Amino acid sequence: QVRLVESGGGLVQPGGSLRLSCTASFTNMYDMGWYRQAPGKQRELVARITRLGITNYADSVRGRFTNSRDNARNTVSLHMNTLKLEDTGVYYCNKYPGNIDPWGQGTQVTVSS
Repeated sequence: QVRLVESGGGLVQPGGSLRLSCTASFTNMYDMGWYRQAPGKQRELVARITRLGITNYADSVRGRFTNSRDNARNTVSLHMNTLKLEDTGVYYCNKYPGNIDPWGQGTQVTVSS
């Protein structure tokens, strides 16, 4: 069974930084996305990266988040800088477009003073 594993979340003050990682057996095969689900809201796409490393970001995170990948290690990463209160949520990675089930458990990011 396919298994997505996200890690790297935590509690950070506004303005702080975190680095999230995602591994799965198939990450080197597809374009990948990072998704965020804030409390009480639907899951949204915040960043995506093609197999060749071309990135795209939601307006809310552009200039602060950087998406990267290491195809040899089946890993995608999300470097998050200048974090804001509204970045709080559970972060997931998955194939984009066309997600693969099941989703991973995600990693919690809490931005709080």
